[in-house]
Amino acid sequence: MKVATFNINGIKARINALPDWLDEAGADVVLLQEIKSVDEAFPREIFEDRGYTVETHGQKGFNGVAILSKLPLEDVTRGLPGDESDDQARWIEATVIGDTAIRVCGLYLPNGNPVPGPKYDYKLAWMERMQTRATALLALEEPFLMAGDYNVIPQDEDAKRPEVWQEDALALPQTRAAFRRLLNLGFTEAFRAQTHGPGHYSFWDYQAGAWNRDDGIRIDHFLLSPQCADLLEDCQIDRDVRAREKPSDHVPVWVKLRA
Repeated sequence: MKVATFNINGIKARINALPDWLDEAGADVVLLQEIKSVDEAFPREIFEDRGYTVETHGQKGFNGVAILSKLPLEDVTRGLPGDESDDQARWIEATVIGDTAIRVCGLYLPNGNPVPGPKYDYKLAWMERMQTRATALLALEEPFLMAGDYNVIPQDEDAKRPEVWQEDALALPQTRAAFRRLLNLGFTEAFRAQTHGPGHYSFWDYQAGAWNRDDGIRIDHFLLSPQCADLLEDCQIDRDVRAREKPSDHVPVWVKLRA
């Protein structure tokens, strides 16, 4: 089973590029972030024609997450538990029925800037809710993963110029500590389980020639439960997607599982 995550930065802007990538990538399951579309306006036919079931949790103009799956989906839920007043579309879950059933959680974690302020408070509170949900899923002792745009630079090696991110919500000590608390529950960070060292990025700003200078950061991650980590075969970043016409500022990351 190949599972990919991709922050597409607007389905309308990526209406041609995304299907082209899907045709090449051969992913069984795709977790999308920042679809920036209400559910009714999402162009599901384009993906259904390619054999994907489409489940969305949309929001007009910003945020929004989705699951595309060539395998059957069961028990689809929308929204991160823990705050009924939170109306931002940032979390979607479903069980993918392959040779092994795997619960997938697609997420778009808040950016948190500017700091200090209410946006950063929301980010940290959201991460606490995510940890609570992760703890509940871990207690089931079944394979599951949480993947998407975490808006977290875990370590300095995950940025070309870590010094410019020191005061940013993506790399503040509190952010990194919250991410480590998640990992310490027993998760495997799939990319780092396969690849070590600096120079691996999943996001390049559109401004100031960041792509041409490879001035990137790695903020799109797969966290695998112990049962899911046992199935891990590979994890890669599809870096070349960034060089195509009308790219997102992110590129896809994918895992291959024996499932």
